Amino acid sequence: MMNHQQIAGDLFLQGYNCAQAVFLAFADVTGFDKETALKLSSSFGAGMGCLREVCGAVSGAFMVAGLLWGYDELNDARKKEHYDLVQEIARRFEEKNHTIICRDLLKEVAGGGLPTPSVRDAEYYKKRPCVRFVEDAAAILDELIEEKK
Repeated sequence: MMNHQQIAGDLFLQGYNCAQAVFLAFADVTGFDKETALKLSSSFGAGMGCLREVCGAVSGAFMVAGLLWGYDELNDARKKEHYDLVQEIARRFEEKNHTIICRDLLKEVAGGGLPTPSVRDAEYYKKRPCVRFVEDAAAILDELIEEKK
């Protein structure tokens, strides 16, 4: 199996937002081409469009989970099972990082709550713990993929 954790971290360090980094890292299992994956996940970075709500890495993981294990019919009995899985992803992420909320994850970072994208430079990457969150989300997905084999 590919090392999605490392791929996601590398993508984030290349400048993709946290949701894009996680979602694109799993293109080998979702079947999405790069352009579509990046466009689809672009709105979820920085806690959903810089709103600092649910962490983009977590949102990216939820999107991958939907593609791999989601339901697609009304009144599908798998709905509860899928929501339980989404909650499990959130629980595992919270276990490692204490929250899934972007503003809380970044509360120690100066400017962490600003609703505008930050310039991606060496200082940004030095101060931001986001690469760890991206890697954690990808690792959780890899664990689930392995568990569901």
